[in-house]
Amino acid sequence: MKTVTIYTDGACSGNPGPGGWGAILQYGEHTKELSGGESSTTNNRMELTAVIRALQILKEPCIVQLYSDSKYVIDALEKGWARSWRAKGWVKSDKKPALNPDLWETLLNLCEQHQVHTHWVKGHAENPYNNRCDQLAVSEWQKLK
Repeated sequence: MKTVTIYTDGACSGNPGPGGWGAILQYGEHTKELSGGESSTTNNRMELTAVIRALQILKEPCIVQLYSDSKYVIDALEKGWARSWRAKGWVKSDKKPALNPDLWETLLNLCEQHQVHTHWVKGHAENPYNNRCDQLAVSEWQKLK
């Protein structure tokens, strides 16, 4: 299986408000940048969308090293929270509804196609790829203001 490295970030002006997402995929010598936005969304939806769009572009099952500064995304995948929410009908352990079940369903299905290894990185810090994803995401929401 091919190993692909993916960096993602989401951004929002207001929460909700115009939002954007960015992703960088790396495979060998190849690098691809992706980005997009929505006129009314939340930061968490943009964080999830960045990961989903990056995984959707893969043409075959891959080993994925996923880097994100979103604890929401990383913890829900790494700690199994999202799978638990799905198993309980999108209800969290505190009996409150899980947010963004549509995106989580899509992301969990993609994670079943690929071997996804999650890595949390500090946002707005020293990681140039995370910083570039932030630039892509901010640029997208700025187009929508």
